[in-house]
Amino acid sequence: MNIKILGSGCPNCKRLEQHVREALVKLDLSAEVEKVTDYKDMMVYNIMSTPGLVIDEKLVSSGRVLKVQEVMELLQK
Repeated sequence: MNIKILGSGCPNCKRLEQHVREALVKLDLSAEVEKVTDYKDMMVYNIMSTPGLVIDEKLVSSGRVLKVQEVMELLQK
């Protein structure tokens, strides 16, 4: 599984990354978590606002910090 956090490194982006890592631990999953901070690379996903969450190359959320439970639900799909 490949997970990307899209954002400039703002507090919301960091919080989303923390929630993703917590969800992975709770679900006992392993994944490569990558931070994408270059706007050119982010535009590949047609993101309009950050932070964004990409799971296996599919944009699943943008513009808000998901709660740990919400991330867990996305990871289980």
